[in-house]
Amino acid sequence: MTADPQAATKTGYDGETLASLTADATAIMARYPDPRSGLLPMLHLVQSVDGYVSRDGILFCAEMLGITAAEVSAVATFYTQYKRHPNGTYTVGVCTNTLCAVMGGDAIFDELSDHLGVGHDETTDDGAITLERIECNAACDYAPVVMVNWEFFDNQTPETATALADQLRLGDDVVPTRGAASVCSFKQMSRVLAGFPDGRADEGTGAGEPTLAGLKIARERGWTAPEAPSRVEPAETGVSTSSTSGGSTGGGTEAPASPPVGTPGSSAERKPATSSDTQTGKDKKPGEDAK
Repeated sequence: MTADPQAATKTGYDGETLASLTADATAIMARYPDPRSGLLPMLHLVQSVDGYVSRDGILFCAEMLGITAAEVSAVATFYTQYKRHPNGTYTVGVCTNTLCAVMGGDAIFDELSDHLGVGHDETTDDGAITLERIECNAACDYAPVVMVNWEFFDNQTPETATALADQLRLGDDVVPTRGAASVCSFKQMSRVLAGFPDGRADEGTGAGEPTLAGLKIARERGWTAPEAPSRVEPAETGVSTSSTSGGSTGGGTEAPASPPVGTPGSSAERKPATSSDTQTGKDKKPGEDAK
């Protein structure tokens, strides 16, 4: 598919939507030496339009990148942040990994599931909330943690979590514990994940008191991290740690010499030694020279 939105496409997007998607996808592809590396943010991009990775979204990514729809689908079905069916306005994720579970994460999920009438990766009838079990929110110092479209709601209980869900369904504004000052929609968050900032990166508190507790104690007691030890080459290589130029690096530690050819760590090319070195590997096409 070319950058021309009027080019032939198998997608069902209207002209305006297709033109907008094409412009954004072109900007994403330009970030990478290999445009195909842009597939992950492009999937977030189409999700920001459709609310999930739709058939049209898959075909669009395939056409833009010159790959098959099957290849796009393989990626879209691997990562849990890509939804293959319509998602709610808000994804409410409850951490049920070890620490959060011990602190009440399982009880929170069970209460929310009963209260909302949905299970994992299911959406309420009004389309407001998709409930998820999350393996880890990387916020163990605030366990148990609930996230709404990846914004933190710390130290939750079954009661506070259900109250939060009710507010979301009513359309009330909710304020995360840390990070942004508000919660945006799932589509808006998907666009941010595609690499298009929404200007909210510097809002709110980044690290709260539990996160900084260790640093505070270290400063009060004058603790500092030990210096990294000098690098020493393994004795079995027989390689001297003296500089090849015979001089010091100026930092008190002499730079190691390059390992001689044939020793561990040598970057010299090895000549073929066995028949298997010259045979076509499993990843080679018939007739392709082995490298």
